[in-house]
Amino acid sequence: MNIKDALERLKAKDAEVVRLGQIIALLEWDQETYMPEDASKERAAQTALLAGMRHERIIDAEWSDLFSAVGIGEEGALNESSAPNPQAADSADSAGEVGAAFFREVHKRWKKAVNVPKKLVEDLARETSLSQSAWVNSRKNDDYDSFAPHLATVIELEKEYAAAVSPEGDIYDTLLDDYEPGARGDQLSVLFDELLKGLNPILESILSRPAVSAPFLNQSYPIDKQDIFGKRIQEFMGFDAKRGRLDLSAHPFTTTLGPDDIRVTTRYDERNVFSGLFSNIHEAGHGLYEQGMGLSVRGTTLADGAGLGIHESQSRFWENIVGRSRAFWDFWFHDFTTLFPDCLEGVGVEDFYRAVNIVRPSLIRVDADEVTYSYHIIIRFRLERALISGDLTVDDLPGAWRESYKKYLGIEPMNDADGCLQDVHWSCGLLGYFPTYALGNLYAAQFANAMEKEIGSLDDVFRRGDSGAVLGWLRREIHEHGRIHTPENLCRRVTGDSVNPTFFLDYLRTKYRAG
Repeated sequence: MNIKDALERLKAKDAEVVRLGQIIALLEWDQETYMPEDASKERAAQTALLAGMRHERIIDAEWSDLFSAVGIGEEGALNESSAPNPQAADSADSAGEVGAAFFREVHKRWKKAVNVPKKLVEDLARETSLSQSAWVNSRKNDDYDSFAPHLATVIELEKEYAAAVSPEGDIYDTLLDDYEPGARGDQLSVLFDELLKGLNPILESILSRPAVSAPFLNQSYPIDKQDIFGKRIQEFMGFDAKRGRLDLSAHPFTTTLGPDDIRVTTRYDERNVFSGLFSNIHEAGHGLYEQGMGLSVRGTTLADGAGLGIHESQSRFWENIVGRSRAFWDFWFHDFTTLFPDCLEGVGVEDFYRAVNIVRPSLIRVDADEVTYSYHIIIRFRLERALISGDLTVDDLPGAWRESYKKYLGIEPMNDADGCLQDVHWSCGLLGYFPTYALGNLYAAQFANAMEKEIGSLDDVFRRGDSGAVLGWLRREIHEHGRIHTPENLCRRVTGDSVNPTFFLDYLRTKYRAG
């Protein structure tokens, strides 16, 4: 087989894998949004079938032959000596940055999957689907005992998967690599210790002041008007409603079903107007990343975020650095009060801005302020590492959760629905995912610092209601590259440094004049 034919075959095989993944994502999206409650067993069987089909395509023996034909070596890089075909040198010269990244990623995917049994893939898909449905009911009924067996099964299957992928590797690191390529648990532990060291005096300083009073938040904000404002803000951000849609789910999320089909979800609470508002902004930030994938990566495995920490940086940037800024509300407060005149009678923009940025320890991660949010993530990171290592059992998780919240935030949940049942991630088998949220905070501040050096003050931009320059910068520097760069390399390329908590801590100190 000549080089040209081999390359085309690689692309065609990758496209099949990508499309099957999108179809599985569609089933999962439907399960979270519109699927009838009693359809969970049938959906689990459907998802397992498709996951097995996708896995078969990923580990097909033809991949190895194609890798050899184009000159892809053991580590997924092109080199002439690894290929019997004399055209391999030409292949390496002509691949370019995008081609080299494509080879790296498809080879990595194949190498990870080739030793994983198809049955295990199907079992994981089936059990996580059932577990997710069980979680919804368990959370609704505050019934951890009914969920615990599902969680135990999912953890054991995830450990079995990690052992198959990397028999000699650390299990947690193997799982973590699926979400933040190249990251290691011990390194993140050191990074998070440094982050906590900086956060503690900031939080202490803020909590030492008189609490902000915002009685206007204890009002009933009609959900239909919340939805109007949320969609208005998503449009302002640049989210293209012709290439995406907004729906409701128990837990807000974003799913990519194709380059022109990005699904974002939110949840509204009539008594907590900020919950839906910031979920809308957060998920639209993810959606903008997906809609911004460049033509050179579309339809391939490269049409994905560099890592979930980078992906989260896009949502955290819009949610916090933009959406919680005074400049943003200087422009949008009039529109907001027009929709909710009775709730905000006599309230000024300064009072509202202070309410948006109330800092206090709380139980629910998705509603946490930007100072305490990372505490929620570090708690989950440490708990899930303990669950994977066996230092913590599933039965002891609720107690460990309460102890961790008391230790780090000085509060305890009164029930498991507000404790270890509040997040969907573990039910879906997303062990290793949580630390990417805290990384997102760090990346977001670091990217914002680099952005301001080029386009000027973000406050000036948003005070005049202009998002074009910001979105253009994000498109050019981050979005269009997809997965061409690793998280580490992308961060260095954009900011000149690896991920560094200093930028985030400086942002908080300046904003809250603390620490």
